[in-house]
Amino acid sequence: MNKIIFATGNAGKMKEIREILADLGAEILSMKEAEIFLDIEENGSSFEENAVIKAKAVAAHPNAVGAVVLADDSGLEIDALNGEPGIYSARYLGEDTSYRVKNQNLIDRLAGVPEERRTARFVCAIAAALPGGEVLTTRGTIEGKIGYEERGANGFGYDPVFYLPDMSRSTAELSPEEKNAVSHRGNALRKMKEKLRGSFA
Repeated sequence: MNKIIFATGNAGKMKEIREILADLGAEILSMKEAEIFLDIEENGSSFEENAVIKAKAVAAHPNAVGAVVLADDSGLEIDALNGEPGIYSARYLGEDTSYRVKNQNLIDRLAGVPEERRTARFVCAIAAALPGGEVLTTRGTIEGKIGYEERGANGFGYDPVFYLPDMSRSTAELSPEEKNAVSHRGNALRKMKEKLRGSFA
């Protein structure tokens, strides 16, 4: 059976992944659904390195034999903060800190920064570890600005403070379909889907 295991336990992320990769005709499992329980240290110096570390670690598990393992590493880069939080986005202010606190901290740190200097982007790198040992990577980005307050109830993480000037909304105000069409993860996944298309019968 054609199987993809995505190295995440994030339900919001899995929903997005399943919607975008649905037409590959593969069974798509989270690590938990594949009964793979690993504590992976992401000690790479880039989004790509961290994604590859995760994909290879999961691919080495006995339950992943014969599967394509996908892993992503994504984060928010804010130009006025020298690219922070960057690869530390998930761990920013501590992994157990709520995103409401993280988002408010970023808003506070940008207090007084004018509109034109509030530029930021979401970055997503995806790595695919293929059964034969080959590893592929793709990168997707979405450009925007940091807002002055949290807006919207959709999405997760930093979505409520990431404002898209072209759409006059935050990414948390977009419908799932709208977000998938423009998001960094959506962009990276679509690129990866094209690379993988020949791997599934």
